[in-house]
Amino acid sequence: MDKPSKTSTRSREEQVPAIPPSRKRQIDSYSDDEPLVKRTRLTRKNLALFDKMAQGKNSKPPKSLEDVLKRHAKTRATASPPESVYGDYVDTVERVQRTGNETTLVVKTSGILLKEYPTGYNQVFNRSFTNFPKDVGFNRNLSAPQPDFVEGLEMQNYLPFPVDEYVGGATLYKDNPYSVTLPQIAGEWKGPGGDIKEAELQSAYDGAALVYARNQALAYIGKSDPPGHAAITTFTTDGTNLNMYAHYAIPSEEDQDTLEYHQYKYASTNIKHSYQGYKDGRKGLRNAQDYAKDQSYALKDQLKEHWKQQRHTFHPIAEEEPMPVPERALEDASADKASFPTTNRHYTTRGPTKATSRS
Repeated sequence: MDKPSKTSTRSREEQVPAIPPSRKRQIDSYSDDEPLVKRTRLTRKNLALFDKMAQGKNSKPPKSLEDVLKRHAKTRATASPPESVYGDYVDTVERVQRTGNETTLVVKTSGILLKEYPTGYNQVFNRSFTNFPKDVGFNRNLSAPQPDFVEGLEMQNYLPFPVDEYVGGATLYKDNPYSVTLPQIAGEWKGPGGDIKEAELQSAYDGAALVYARNQALAYIGKSDPPGHAAITTFTTDGTNLNMYAHYAIPSEEDQDTLEYHQYKYASTNIKHSYQGYKDGRKGLRNAQDYAKDQSYALKDQLKEHWKQQRHTFHPIAEEEPMPVPERALEDASADKASFPTTNRHYTTRGPTKATSRS
């Protein structure tokens, strides 16, 4: 295992309006109508700009690192793949490296390395986060995140809670009721001749976006992750090496209003060199997927329960007996053909309010 690396990105969080109107959300998010060059991945210029914000020397491992490492090495309930599967994997990667490209590598290896889950918890490949807010600090002047792989629940699973209205950055794709929502894991591939360091920087950007959305969701229900707790995972691979990263955000020591988004490489495995390396890397990746799925369902349940409680929090005003009306008033009312209001049961309903972003 290589020595863990650390990357952090600083950004000043801006407060979010209580319930942003749909129109404003469309203006403030990325659009499918933007020029293709702006929507297809971070350009090298974008990456250089994002890299300038990274404060690698100041980065720290997550306080939950011990838990992350235990989870990574956890024995799986299912049997390891036979050595023949490893042989097929090596053959596939070598053929792609000779004649293929990045897209071919993703298609050929993702189904071998990744676990698939039942309907409603979906995998999406190479799609831009068109509904992500345009400027939350770390993404100022950058195109939308567009990881090679992301996995999470569909927006429909959050109903009746309108998660897209109350949690900034939660739904990834604009105007799509089946959008992947609040994913907890993302991945980047690099094909033949690609720079794995570039993939690492792209995953830092992906991870920051996922951390931002998770923090927004927790803030809405009045909670937050413990300081230094890494719940978000990303990975990078070129078919030979598989690198795993933990992501979290903490307030800057210099300015408590500024968040530092951290990426910490906690594992690096050569999954092509040996059968054991392949098994170890595949196991760690699938353990990360399982953890992300558990986190997704837990967060969804908390959001729906909070919404339910808010919706049913009301204070009825007790019905009172009508006051006796003087006979003279009744006579005047009859003469003027005026009407008197009747006493009805009234309710003051306290609806949910959106929490501002907190670190």
